Amino acid sequence: MAAPEAAMDHALDSARLTPTHWKIWLLSAMGVYLDGFDLFIIAVALPLVAADFKPDATTQGLIGAAAPLGAVIGAVAVGRLADRWGRKVMFFLDLVFFVVFSVLSGLAWDVASLIAFRFLLGVGIGADYPLSSSYVSEFMPARLRGRMMVAGFSFQALGSLSGAGVGLLVLLLHPTPDAWRFMLMAGVIPALLVVMMRSTLPESPRWCANNGRCDEASAVLTSMLGTAVAAAPEEEGDTSFAALFSRRYIRRTILSTVPWFLMDVCLYGVGFFTPTILAAMAFTRAGDLMSRDIASTEGAVVLDVFLVVGFALAIWLVERWGRIRLQLVGFAGMTVGLALLAISAGLPGDAPLHLGLIFGGFALFNLMVNMGPNPTTFLLPAELFPTSLRATGHGLAAAAGKVGATVGVFLLPVLRDAWGLCPSLAAVAVFSLLGFIVTWAFGVETRGRSLAELTTAAGPRAVPSPAAG
Repeated sequence: MAAPEAAMDHALDSARLTPTHWKIWLLSAMGVYLDGFDLFIIAVALPLVAADFKPDATTQGLIGAAAPLGAVIGAVAVGRLADRWGRKVMFFLDLVFFVVFSVLSGLAWDVASLIAFRFLLGVGIGADYPLSSSYVSEFMPARLRGRMMVAGFSFQALGSLSGAGVGLLVLLLHPTPDAWRFMLMAGVIPALLVVMMRSTLPESPRWCANNGRCDEASAVLTSMLGTAVAAAPEEEGDTSFAALFSRRYIRRTILSTVPWFLMDVCLYGVGFFTPTILAAMAFTRAGDLMSRDIASTEGAVVLDVFLVVGFALAIWLVERWGRIRLQLVGFAGMTVGLALLAISAGLPGDAPLHLGLIFGGFALFNLMVNMGPNPTTFLLPAELFPTSLRATGHGLAAAAGKVGATVGVFLLPVLRDAWGLCPSLAAVAVFSLLGFIVTWAFGVETRGRSLAELTTAAGPRAVPSPAAG
């Protein structure tokens, strides 16, 4: 068994990129794109939904939290199913959920139906996280794995930017209170194209080999790489869900889940309400509701550019600095950016530095979240767990993130009503600081290590100092 296993791992880890690699990468990236698109399209739509249905602050928080809450269920359940049934079939079905419930969200007739449809939409979004990460990590060569996964995850920023842009376009072309309906259905067209193309993907050879389908794994590898490759399963350990909390994996589980939870509290809490925060802090004199929504959305589009720049830096640095250093630097920068926003929220609107602090804080936050913990928290779980637990572990980590997202989008409007904007933003900054502390305490560096090495290691290797190269 050792020889064919080595052959499969060596072939995958040392392969040159082929058209199949690029197809898997692109179709995985498009699932993340749709998540970013949906996050920002609902952020633009929410003020119009509030004007249409007139929910109170708690109900408004539930509308925003419905999709992230559904994503918790989707990530955990489908992650586990993907380890049992395979990546391919679930990779197709999760976007069918997205298509169906995007349409129904746009047709919602009251607050309850909107919350229900957004929840079910979130199930599909959450499912895509463990699926896309497992697909990409299990196919990509070791030297490029981190860069390709971060590059694919960077499509979230492109989705966010295009979501804000499409929301603005709908407002300009159809400036009426029901414009939110068109916004919520706008992601259906790209999702349908991705669904059709995903049906042509091969199953993961690592999963096939681990589930007794070695001939199929060899056939996939031979077709993709153009040379005969023997396949064999990894050495099996405990594959139950409880194994994630065993002595062997508990440090990796903490590193995978807790920083992602804390980061998403910040990212969704601030990112989801960027137009709302801008309207309250920078565009209070912009006129009526529609004028303020257009002005704040234009500001959000400008600030979203920094999300894209942050991802570009992450792609460049992830194989240079490593995952842990990048995550630490990102959390530190996020904390500073949120502190600037909290200070600006406490200043009078005519203060000389008011606008500068607002846009500077948002720009720094957007830059550093996407340079650091947003991509690294997505990347690390796909590298830290074996094939038999990879989607399960990533699903748990993504679910923890979506719980954080739910807390962020639900809590911020409630805290703002109770405490005001300045203390609310300061509280979010504390979550970011905690992310830095947990990463420092539990960090496990995976840069340059093959998945086979990470799987067979008796325990996590001590992380090098963040200051080390």
